[in-house]
Amino acid sequence: MPPDDPAPGAGPDAGAIRAAGSAPVAPLSSGPRPDPAELYAALDLGTNSCRMLIAQPKGNQLHVVDSFSKSVQLGNGLEASGLLSRSSMARTIGALKICRRKLETHDVQRMRLVATEACRRAGNAGEFIKLVERETGLPLEIIEPEEEARLAVVSCAPLVSSKAEQLLVVDIGGGSTELVWIDLTRVPRHERARAIMRLHAGFQGVADDPFPRAKVVDWISIPLGVATLKDQFRDVTDDAARFALMSWHFEECLAEFSPYEDAAGDSDPGFQIIGTSGTVTTVAATHLNLRRYDRNKVDGLRMTTQQIDRVIRGYLAMGPDGRRNDPRIGRDRHALIMSGAAILQALLRVWPTDRLSVADRGLREGLLYAQMSADGVLDDGPY
Repeated sequence: MPPDDPAPGAGPDAGAIRAAGSAPVAPLSSGPRPDPAELYAALDLGTNSCRMLIAQPKGNQLHVVDSFSKSVQLGNGLEASGLLSRSSMARTIGALKICRRKLETHDVQRMRLVATEACRRAGNAGEFIKLVERETGLPLEIIEPEEEARLAVVSCAPLVSSKAEQLLVVDIGGGSTELVWIDLTRVPRHERARAIMRLHAGFQGVADDPFPRAKVVDWISIPLGVATLKDQFRDVTDDAARFALMSWHFEECLAEFSPYEDAAGDSDPGFQIIGTSGTVTTVAATHLNLRRYDRNKVDGLRMTTQQIDRVIRGYLAMGPDGRRNDPRIGRDRHALIMSGAAILQALLRVWPTDRLSVADRGLREGLLYAQMSADGVLDDGPY
């Protein structure tokens, strides 16, 4: 997602985000207040950020009514202590109280509020979940890595190329990185995005599903994201050396995930990588020289590996002070961009390709689509 979400109703989250297609985001139009019965909410509490979307179904699209995003750094100190700190929990509770007020304002009844890697790893996660319920009344649940990976994949379906036969979806989070490899060779080209959408029911698919099925060849959740990888190498003072060590360390963690080692060549049109994360969207914004983030320009952008390398070399040349003051990186992203870039660089070394598709979408959109699909309120129109 972008480095900083704008105010609700303006910028990248405003308007209609396609759950099943690739139309641009439209501005949120003024008009009558949405019927609360039509509203759904999705909240993603990660290692670094707390994000929420409130949306309603419009055809086969998601029409965003309100949004929230804040860096809470829930995982600060977790690598060393194995526990969520009191200060991190207090920051997060403050953000969740804002989310609760938004849910009450819109009278949202259907919602799914989830926590990911930081809460999966923390020894006091149970205590924290009870604290959230006591202080905010919100039903926060910790989801397993497979569901996190599955929902991230579903959100990226509109960006799948009709030419893609092998698809790798990468979600770089704050505390973990999920990778899912999908074989689409048996799915007709016009059905490929739809087949990805149907994975919300499970990676194994539904036994009596009459539609062509996308085959999940392999998936992995690596307990290293932009925050946890940075923490592991915080004692390395040299900027370039720290970046190199992070990248090579992450590549070592990919050893167990090699479903089709020879599937992708430098110019194989049948292989597609889609990256979804603040890292990927920030790299794209830097490449486009966006002083103010614009989701319409970033989501769906295809970057060459040369363009990505050029941006990463530019980050290294800036040094910590330059990155801190670069408006294209953003206030909450500058301290984490090099660990994210290290992960991205490692991925492109392991699976050489000439392009990466940028997705400004992820767990929240996947949660919304899964809820709406289960209720049968999304049109099954063309993608």
